[in-house]
Amino acid sequence: MMQVVTTRCRWGAGMIMLVWLLLSGAVQAQDAPPKRELRGVWIASVANIDWPSRPGLTADQQRNEYRRMLDRQQRTGINAVFVQVRPAADAFYRSGLEPWSKWLMGQQGKDPGYDPLPFLIDEAHKRGMEFHAWFNPYRASQDTLTRRLAATHAYRQHPEWFLRYGGKLLFNPGLPEVRQRITEVILDVVRRYDIDGVHFDDYFYPYPEAGQTLHDEAAFAQFNPDHLALADWRRQNVNSLIESLSREIHATKRWVKFGISPFGVWMNRSAHPEGSDTRAGQPTYANLYADTRLWLQRGWIDYIVPQLYWSSNFRLAPYPVLVEWWSRNHFGRHLYIGQAPYRMLENTRGDTTWRNPRELMRQIRLNRSYPTEVSGSVFFSSKSLLANPLHVTDSLQQNAFRYPALVPTMPWLDAVPPRPAQQLVLIRTPPAVTLTWQPGPTAADGDDARYFVVYRFAEGETPSPDDPRHILALVPRTAYAPTLIDTTALTGVEYAYYVTAVDRMHNESAPVHVVTRKGDIMVAQAPQPATVPALPIPPAPAPPTPKPATGTKVKTKTEAGTIKKKTKLKKRRKGFFGRLFGG
Repeated sequence: MMQVVTTRCRWGAGMIMLVWLLLSGAVQAQDAPPKRELRGVWIASVANIDWPSRPGLTADQQRNEYRRMLDRQQRTGINAVFVQVRPAADAFYRSGLEPWSKWLMGQQGKDPGYDPLPFLIDEAHKRGMEFHAWFNPYRASQDTLTRRLAATHAYRQHPEWFLRYGGKLLFNPGLPEVRQRITEVILDVVRRYDIDGVHFDDYFYPYPEAGQTLHDEAAFAQFNPDHLALADWRRQNVNSLIESLSREIHATKRWVKFGISPFGVWMNRSAHPEGSDTRAGQPTYANLYADTRLWLQRGWIDYIVPQLYWSSNFRLAPYPVLVEWWSRNHFGRHLYIGQAPYRMLENTRGDTTWRNPRELMRQIRLNRSYPTEVSGSVFFSSKSLLANPLHVTDSLQQNAFRYPALVPTMPWLDAVPPRPAQQLVLIRTPPAVTLTWQPGPTAADGDDARYFVVYRFAEGETPSPDDPRHILALVPRTAYAPTLIDTTALTGVEYAYYVTAVDRMHNESAPVHVVTRKGDIMVAQAPQPATVPALPIPPAPAPPTPKPATGTKVKTKTEAGTIKKKTKLKKRRKGFFGRLFGG
């Protein structure tokens, strides 16, 4: 028998959202996994660490490798990738400013025959992953053999911009022209590609090496109007780049995030009263002239990913000490922790705790004990994580990352949620429940929904937005009307399905919902106050529909057209969700 039901809620959308939010506190007390958590992985291209696996692969081979990598990372639970697109003043994208990277085709400047970056971004977005373009700002070459550099390399045009140190060629951070060039390179990518973030790693001024001197005396003499000491002048040079670049990125595209991944220790307390209780040998403030703490205080960066690659028992820089320090020093910006699965693949004589397969999971549990301070993790690197060292990747997939997580919001960039979904229709024809809906109109800030979250609650379960164990799927927005076929719904069980819209900054709309009937073949539609131009229903196979019994003729309009059925209409008796939400 077919039951045609239109759910009618006696409460408005505002009241539903209020109840939705009030109920979330009770769920948090039940130790639910985090609903919002960045789960990222670095994909290094320098020296072909992660992708591509070697230079000279064909375009199809490069694409296939990347797709397979993302598929496996998606199964692990990763929701953001940090892909190295500029490892050494070269490009993994078509650039008019810098040559093609030698790690693509084996020779710097050699065209791979396509532009990889749009493909890299699109494949990440298809899987619901953010794409952060990872740049190394100052490294110009992995060696000093300038004869191997392409004719379009900046060294060929401006050799005076560069320093030699530690067997590498480096941009001189003390030159205004250098800062301007780095800014131009990065803004070129921000303007032309649909990236979600700009990302720097830990290389600013070079790590000091015994017996070597960085010869930037000429720039120090020429560009130091405030007569600063050398260390303060170098910090000011890096500060100037970070401040101006932050301003320019956000002025170009307000939704593009800017983040830094520094060495894990800002300063030791023995050398600075605000430092951590550590004894690290290369703190960023003193040795790399990168005042990451100041950048957070000033709001120049949107997130920080300190590289805490030490174990919980490492005496010089214990992991718990540093997590606690960063939790007090991120100044309201997002704090993600740089995690080190690669350490579990090493000969760890200097830090034997990494031989314990539980160490990384212990670190993640510690991160989550700071629920309002630590917002996620980024793993170095993709290859290490895919190697499943000591079965830690299995543990992530089956335990820590078993349920999906949304990327945390950044209200200082965008706090306006998208409009709710509209015209939500449920068709229950055992053995499946099919949901289709339409995106809502554009929000006041000009943003549309980028994806949708579908929650499912069975009778007796309390609906809440904060428990990811009830997230059935994250559905990307496409050219078709969003559709989800739930083949796990049990016959004879009443469900409520909630659908929310999420924009590219991960702001979530108020929910719309529909309710099933136990064991019935049915169509249910959530009421909507307005309509938008309908997108076509995707050409997906529908579940089989049993032939209904004859009786009264009924016509029901849905996005797919008009359904004409003969059925007996029964007065619906309110169930659990009917009593809670009306209708």
